[in-house]
Amino acid sequence: MKVVFAGTPEFAAVALRELIAAGFTIPLVLTQPDRPAGRGMQLQASAVKQVALEHGIEVAQPLSLRTDSKDPQRAQEAAAAHERLRALDYDVMVVAAYGLILPRSTLDIAPCINIHGSLLPRWRGAAPIHRAIESGDLETGVTIMGMEEGLDTGPMMLIERVAIEDADTTGSLHDKLAALGGAMIVEALRRLGRGELPATPQPEDGVTYAAKIAKEEAKLDFALPAVELWRKVRAFNPFPAAQGVVNGTVVKIWQAELLEYQGNAAPGTVVSADAVEGIVVACGAGALRLLELQKPGGKRLAAAEFSKSFPLVGLRFE
Repeated sequence: MKVVFAGTPEFAAVALRELIAAGFTIPLVLTQPDRPAGRGMQLQASAVKQVALEHGIEVAQPLSLRTDSKDPQRAQEAAAAHERLRALDYDVMVVAAYGLILPRSTLDIAPCINIHGSLLPRWRGAAPIHRAIESGDLETGVTIMGMEEGLDTGPMMLIERVAIEDADTTGSLHDKLAALGGAMIVEALRRLGRGELPATPQPEDGVTYAAKIAKEEAKLDFALPAVELWRKVRAFNPFPAAQGVVNGTVVKIWQAELLEYQGNAAPGTVVSADAVEGIVVACGAGALRLLELQKPGGKRLAAAEFSKSFPLVGLRFE
């Protein structure tokens, strides 16, 4: 089976490694153009491109796949990409977190199968892992689905479930789902080769959309119940990192835990900050014990170490 792969971040790179290890023929990888990254803002290849180059696989990085784009460069690159795809005469395209829309002209060349990090139809869209944690879902998973022009609306082929643990962050859950997705796409293609891959339409009930995470969402409002803030801290780890503003300083909050609190301190008030109780902040309901924090330009520190350089008792998060 000849497989074209389209993906960009590490979530997709895991699947590409699994397909290579399983022995599938991959003549071409599509990934987004190199982007500036790091303090020096040097151009950096995507995780998928790095894997492809390590294995001598041809890489294409069009700005768009829409041949009808009003931008001449994008339209030209899209046309060149389609010409290359048609010349390959491949059997299937596997897509995982590619980041570009696949237009009808791409979908018509060969079947396209997507690895999606949620239990569809829940959390269609860009940030399903973040939103599942933020919303307090008890489980999530991976859906292997056929692609069509709608946003994650295609038929479901394989589904596997994963419990969301209290200790899970978007980072840890991402790694679990990436590994699962890699194993599942190998199984899906093997079944496809045998003509045994089912395709079940998604139910109309239970549709939710996982909007892309905006940096503005990172700021915590301590008037909210502690349980909601606890979920946000986990959901925004590692990106964009939950934040609180105290005494004019933006503090990143990397880890926290729920705490029962019966006091009457105003939401946002630091009610304790010591080696015994830790950094405890009153919320609209209950409290959060902050476990790991970071000042601008500083390192991530455990609460006890952070308190030594940044006394918080009596202060209040905005």
